[in-house]
Parts: sequence; structure tokens; C-alpha cells
Amino acid sequence: MVAIVALFAVKTPAQAAGNEGEMMPFVRGNDGAVSVDATSATLSAKLTAAGFEIVGTYAPYANANILIVSNAALQATASKTELGGFGAAQRVSITEHNGAIQVGYTNPTYMAAAYQMDSDLASIKSALKGALGDQGEYGPPEGLSAKKLNGYHYMIFMPYFDDPNLLGSAASHKEMVDRVEANLKANLVGVSKVFRIDIPGKEEVVFGVAMTGNGEDEKEKDDKWLMSEIDFKDVRSTAHLPIELIVSGKKAWALDSKFRIAINFPDLSMTGDNSFMNIMGSPGKIQEAITIISGGNYTGEGKYAN
Repeated sequence: MVAIVALFAVKTPAQAAGNEGEMMPFVRGNDGAVSVDATSATLSAKLTAAGFEIVGTYAPYANANILIVSNAALQATASKTELGGFGAAQRVSITEHNGAIQVGYTNPTYMAAAYQMDSDLASIKSALKGALGDQGEYGPPEGLSAKKLNGYHYMIFMPYFDDPNLLGSAASHKEMVDRVEANLKANLVGVSKVFRIDIPGKEEVVFGVAMTGNGEDEKEKDDKWLMSEIDFKDVRSTAHLPIELIVSGKKAWALDSKFRIAINFPDLSMTGDNSFMNIMGSPGKIQEAITIISGGNYTGEGKYAN
């Protein structure tokens, strides 16, 4: 019984602060009212008033919507580090589940540590809290410290943050960006654009992408199918979506899905129900699809594209 309670626990702000700086990947905001659509509209207005830009929205399946937000401060911080663009946006989810309209959002301080950013993004977290509320951090039963997040990997032989997948290259930055834009617009291999952020002061563009897969052979890359396997707790972690790819200079990169899934679901078991074993084909299928979007030749899971 204790284990079950721990599995679904949300850590209050006081508890989170008092546990030696341990953090969880998501923060639960104040519950919404009426409907997912109505709550999304209300929160969009609040986020805009708090200085955020809604750079994209994504409804990956029924009763769920995600608002992707950014601002100048986030983008300036993202520009300061290699691969910092992966932290250029925060994600806010509105999910109807078990009769409640749950609001959740990515924890900026957790993301900043995991993505080795130049700031802890505490001011971003404070602004999100003011707009969305803060009922506590959630995700795994126990949080992770900034030190552990900074060099996180799920287990031996699993990728780190600084082991991204090279997806493709081009003769110029513009050519690479234009290629990705065109392929996303065409919904090539079931991948489409959710948002785009141009990082200031450098040749770097972040794309958020929706993944759809038709049929048994393609289901493992499908956002809806993947979340049905990994997002099974009472408090939903819908804000895991969407995934990103970055065009930096002449090359396109993405975080290895084994890392990106594990950093948001660090307590996901290796075997059994709702485990990594159940989604063992997903990282390769995802990498293959976004490699095609980037114009590269997929050479195998975790390997650089040609």
C-alpha cells in the first residue's frame, strides 16, 4: 500500500524545497474548469500576460492539449551553451483524466540542470507558477539533485544528454532549415511541425514535432501509443510531448529518445508492464523518422546518420 501511495504522490512545494534540493520533472498547476479547451484558452491568456509567447499548441490525443511557451530570457539562456536550444521552450499540459482537468508543466529548474544550461531558470519557474499555480512537483517517487541531473543517464550503456543523435547535414544552415521546414510541412513519414524557435545570436533553430504512426509497423514512433505505455499514473505527464530536433549550423540533431524518455520518466522500470522493454523499438523508430525529415540516411539506433 505504501508503494502504491508513493507511486502516485505529488510532492508539495515545501517538501520539494526541504529534500536537499531534489527536483522532479513536472509541476502540477491549479486544476482547470469546464473543459480542456476552455482551460487552454484561460491559461494562454495568463501565460501571455506573464510575458510568455505561445509558440505552438499540440493536441496529441483526445482530452489533452499542450501549450508550448518561450520568451526572450529563455532563448537568451539557451543561446549560451551547446545544445542549450533543447531548453528554449517550456511545455504546459491540460489533460482531462478521472473527472478532473489536470494542469501540468515542465519544471524549468529540473530541465536547466538536465540540459546543462547556463542558468537554473528559477525566474522562469516563478513566472510559470504565478500564471499556472503550484500544487507541487511530480513524476517519480523521489526527485533528483541538480548534480545528478547534470550528468544523468538511466543506467550503464544508456545515453547521456551530450550524446545526441546526428540526423543530417547540408551545405549551409539555411539549406538545412529549409529542408526540415519543407519535410515537416509535407508531413513526411508522419512527422509534422508543432513549433519553431530561432535562437538569437547564433545559427540555431529548434523545431518541436508531432509523431504519428499508422499500423502495427509504425506504432512505436506514434506519440499517442508511446504515451499510453509510459504515462500511466493518476497525475498525467502529458507535457513530455512534443519532442524536438535542432538545426545548429549545417547539422540537425536530436536528443536520444532513450535519454529524453528517461529524464522525464526516471522511475520507468526496465521490464514488466509499462516498462522500457515494452517500448524497446520506439527510440529507433523515432530516430529513423526524424533522420528522414532531416535528409540523412538512418544507419541504426543511436548511430550517426550518413
